Amino acid sequence: MTLHPHACKLKLLVWFWLALIACASVAQGVAAQQSCSSDTVSMDVAHFHENGDGTVTDLETRLMWMRCPSGQQSLGQRCIGFADAHGWLETKQYADKVNRDGEAFFNDWRVPSLRELATITDRGCVNPRTNLTVFPDTPAAPFWSSTPRPGESSGERFLALSFGVEGVVLARKDERFHVRLVRTGP
Repeated sequence: MTLHPHACKLKLLVWFWLALIACASVAQGVAAQQSCSSDTVSMDVAHFHENGDGTVTDLETRLMWMRCPSGQQSLGQRCIGFADAHGWLETKQYADKVNRDGEAFFNDWRVPSLRELATITDRGCVNPRTNLTVFPDTPAAPFWSSTPRPGESSGERFLALSFGVEGVVLARKDERFHVRLVRTGP
């Protein structure tokens, strides 16, 4: 049996895209590498309401989160694309753009504080330290917080929170990290 040349090209294209998706998943430390200890899982899925619009609301803290970091798009139960890394100024500009364009239905999105980011970590999981049902395809990497370094008035360094193994990271404004926006819900 001989395959039509277009069928071979299609199979090759499908193989290429599957390989690309697999590499992107490995590069961003997503579900394929995550492991969780059932003894110490701390983030209960029942505390989150999927809003059906790319956001999720934490029913305990009343915070509404974007399910996907900047650069990724929510598609069903996945976040597709590559999570962008931004410097501090770009991070603030990204939040301003989301609010100005109205692409996320509200105009009060902001960079979360370190304490707010900590509410979506799961101490029982690694690579990444969050619940992938609530926040799919999250990179196991640092995310910006709006919390400046304690005792520093210059505003040149902020704290970031890694969903990898690093924990809290002291960051200069020119370093590049991911961002997941938040707003105070109803």
